[in-house]
Amino acid sequence: MSNHSIQGKTVLIAGGAKNLGGLIARDLAAQGAKAIAVHYNSESTRAAAEETAAAVRQSGAKAAIFQADLTTANANAKLFADATAALGRPDIAINTVGMVLKKPITEISENEYDAMAAINSKSAFFFLKEAGLAVNDNGKIVTLVTSLLGAYTPFYSIYEGMKAPVEHFTRAASKEFGARGISVNAIGPGPMDTPFFYGQESPEAQAYHKSAAALSAFSRTGLTDIEDIIPWIRLLVSDGWWMTGQTILVNGGYTTK
Repeated sequence: MSNHSIQGKTVLIAGGAKNLGGLIARDLAAQGAKAIAVHYNSESTRAAAEETAAAVRQSGAKAAIFQADLTTANANAKLFADATAALGRPDIAINTVGMVLKKPITEISENEYDAMAAINSKSAFFFLKEAGLAVNDNGKIVTLVTSLLGAYTPFYSIYEGMKAPVEHFTRAASKEFGARGISVNAIGPGPMDTPFFYGQESPEAQAYHKSAAALSAFSRTGLTDIEDIIPWIRLLVSDGWWMTGQTILVNGGYTTK
């Protein structure tokens, strides 16, 4: 088995219960992963995590679910420790955790700032830290960010601002972990057809985003579908291992850097 094959590998997915994370879990199981640890944030997502784990098992892989609020260093350490105890050390670690807030700068409270920093930046840092400690040699680490890192836009200052540090975390981690053959990348989807998008956008803004990508006319929704991200995840955690330290915007031409 190649070091860069998905076959027989153990995977940990933060935010792996539903939407993109759930689809990643199902896809990697179908690609031959041996075991998948599915993290979920709160009790309201437990049923989705159980459903994803059941789908993983139907593909022939082992699966276990783990609940944690990953906004503390200890929670990230515990997640990796518990997943390793249950399924073995991960070869692949993927972090899809994030929270969107669309709001003018003049209306953002300190509490909102702190929450967005904790969810989008702090949790990503400590996930990377623990992945660097836990992932096997020749492993793969991927963090989901946002294509807004390449856009010049109002109202998303706190979201894109708190995702921006993850680019720098990713680059540094790729240099530090590269001696062990570990690749580290970030993927920035465009506006995605998930409940998170519709909860933030007015009908007028939805219409704009659905027409803004160069390839919008060829998309099922006009937006980035979660299915469009899967081949990029699959590539980066397998034969695309030579790509490292990069932030890759996958958005149908919505924006570029």
